[in-house]
Amino acid sequence: MTSRAEGVPAGQPAQAPQPARLGTPAEFAAALRTLRTWSGLTYRQLESKATAHGDTLPASTIATTLGRVTLPRDRFVEAFTRACGLGDEEVRQRLEARRRLATDEPAAVIGDDGGDSESPAPVPARARWWRGAVGLVVAAGLGVAGTLRVGSLFDSSVPTAVSAASSAMPVHGARIPAVGSWARIHPARTPELCVTEGRDRTGDYRTAVAAQRPCAKAVQPRVFLEPLGRNIVQIQWHHPKYGIGCLTVLLKGPGRDLLEPRDDCADDNEAQQFRVSPLGPAAAAHFRLRPVATGRCLSLRDQGTEAGTEIVQGRCSGAADQEFLIKLLPPP
Repeated sequence: MTSRAEGVPAGQPAQAPQPARLGTPAEFAAALRTLRTWSGLTYRQLESKATAHGDTLPASTIATTLGRVTLPRDRFVEAFTRACGLGDEEVRQRLEARRRLATDEPAAVIGDDGGDSESPAPVPARARWWRGAVGLVVAAGLGVAGTLRVGSLFDSSVPTAVSAASSAMPVHGARIPAVGSWARIHPARTPELCVTEGRDRTGDYRTAVAAQRPCAKAVQPRVFLEPLGRNIVQIQWHHPKYGIGCLTVLLKGPGRDLLEPRDDCADDNEAQQFRVSPLGPAAAAHFRLRPVATGRCLSLRDQGTEAGTEIVQGRCSGAADQEFLIKLLPPP
């Protein structure tokens, strides 16, 4: 049994989570995400660990693969689990679990390079997902919500921070561990609304963009905050079927100043980096969010308070619509 990997914060289990009897590809994918949380390592650190073991495992591949509910390839599972700190026997157990599921459902295997290795049905491209995703957000049920227990993420009884494992806080005033955290982001003036998928109400930009919507309808995508540096995060949207999209501030074109989720997540893309600055006492959890690419501030278009108002970047004015609440959530 492998003990805690180097760098795992105090408070995490001393032993790696076990594969047990994983019955579906979605459960297997969730187990990999849990393993990554247990390891206490960021995507970039996992990439370095894999390189040290002679494997090639780009951080972007890890992020994309963990965002899916389909089976990754054997080589991804082997490289990833070894990078997380597992020994040969535990790596073998996870490979066996993966192969058993692949035998039962051969059409669900998705390659770690984004290609479909065994199924003739292609994975929807980013444009297809994000153009049609607005309807999915408000649809009742969503099919997968029960399986992933997404509804529990929006239970007001959940703690506003992950666990005592959050000893490392790369974001001042927010207890975000170095490994990142699931979260909800609310406009401070309208805390009953969440920053989630919406659309440009002018019709000028046709793909999904960030907007404020009732939290009860914002079950998908889930929000994950990935620290990239001191007080800088990447805001990821995780969809159970289509993977990860990183919020990206649009710098030109018809969608200029809007935020669009893109699946070409990159740690060095400043348009996908947001500086988090606390406002007032840390207990208030009020923050200003500023795209690193421009240094401007996120706000509500025309200072709107109604559901559907788009999130845009603009001049930092100190207005109330430029304040956001960040509530951290435990892993699903």
